[in-house]
Amino acid sequence: MELWELFLLAVGLSMDAFAVSVCNAMTIDNLRKRDAAKFGLFFGLFQAGMPLIGWLCGCAFSSYVIALDHWVAFVLLSFIGGKMILEAVRGEEAECRENPLAFSVLFVLAVATSIDALAVGVTFAFMPELSVLPSVALIGVVTFVISTFGALLGKKAGSALGTKAELVGGLILIGIGVKILVEHLFFA
Repeated sequence: MELWELFLLAVGLSMDAFAVSVCNAMTIDNLRKRDAAKFGLFFGLFQAGMPLIGWLCGCAFSSYVIALDHWVAFVLLSFIGGKMILEAVRGEEAECRENPLAFSVLFVLAVATSIDALAVGVTFAFMPELSVLPSVALIGVVTFVISTFGALLGKKAGSALGTKAELVGGLILIGIGVKILVEHLFFA
């Protein structure tokens, strides 16, 4: 795999993390650059770590990973998105809502958006010419940059949407989960 192909792969893998960063950041009133970088760090680390884990597992577990990755991503993203929608519809005060920058929230979102990267890592095991560590490092760096940019973009969108930001964010997360599920069930 050539560098430009790996770069395009990294960009493709980071698109879900980008979208989640945008919609999660929309719900934060005073998002700082440091907070945006926190999104990038979580998503970048997981997007780099999952292909490494997938590569280590290799073909021993590939059929299990490929058989379930889309369902796990769908359930996790739908759960978080549904929770955001419920909070928006109920009109709960912002102080009662779960902090979008909390470790537990970022952890679940990072896992959900990087499960495809795990499956990609399994395919790395079948490419002996591929240098795995530089490849996963590139994936992590690209995802960090794109997710951080997404969070900063979400800050602008959140200001424009006001109180509807959490509802829109929840719908987007569920949409991403459905997209992943449909792609794997019907177009894989």
